[in-house]
Amino acid sequence: MDYDFSFFLVAASLVTGTIWGGYLLFLKLSKIDSTQRTEPLIVEYAHSFFPIVFVVLILRSFVAEPFRIPSGSMMPTLLIGDFILVNKFIYGVRLPVLHNKIIDINKPERGDSVVFRYPKNPKVDYIKRVIGLPGDRIAYYNKKIYINGKLAKQVSLGDYQGVGQGKNMTGNEHLLEDLTNIEHNILIDQNASSIEGVFLVPKGHYFVMGDNRDNSNDSRYWGTVPEENLVGKAFFIWMSWDWQHKGVGLDRIGTILK
Repeated sequence: MDYDFSFFLVAASLVTGTIWGGYLLFLKLSKIDSTQRTEPLIVEYAHSFFPIVFVVLILRSFVAEPFRIPSGSMMPTLLIGDFILVNKFIYGVRLPVLHNKIIDINKPERGDSVVFRYPKNPKVDYIKRVIGLPGDRIAYYNKKIYINGKLAKQVSLGDYQGVGQGKNMTGNEHLLEDLTNIEHNILIDQNASSIEGVFLVPKGHYFVMGDNRDNSNDSRYWGTVPEENLVGKAFFIWMSWDWQHKGVGLDRIGTILK
């Protein structure tokens, strides 16, 4: 079980709700008018914090959750220091902490930027792009993707100019890649060696890769992502902060992700 912030919210909701609800039940059974009695300090705190904690729990567990991008593996789409929102219900409603799906909605589509619990360590969240769907045959050779035998076309946009904490990516080739009519930007380091091969995507799994192809720890190295590890789909940059560049990146705030 992952004892993360979700666990704290669930525990805090249970504790404060039990204290406040138990006190109200005690007053009712004792036939005491609550308006004529001052709440004990611990009950007053529970009364104040329970609605706040419970609302945050519901929003974070079932609607949207914020994440901060700590690495450059999704450059140029996502920069180090971007703060994103992740749609938590698009792939189904899951219970917090336990992660069990209780309502099935949609499945990930090719090209989605997904947040998932890293299969090698489920306590760590990763974000990558979905390349292969269940049953797909993905090949990666000469820094190019083949999906079920079809080449994902790439168009060069020139050399990339990195900024701030991503400045070391300057000089990488910036390309527009087409994943079967789904376009997105990637970075390629033509001087870097990369793992190659053919990968078959099992049922209920997804093959994911970072947009910064030669600086990404992804399915090429550790395998596919099980459906049960999915957290949600990244859809919005609500803040960007890189102290090595210009602080708040106003030009990135409000960016819709695809």
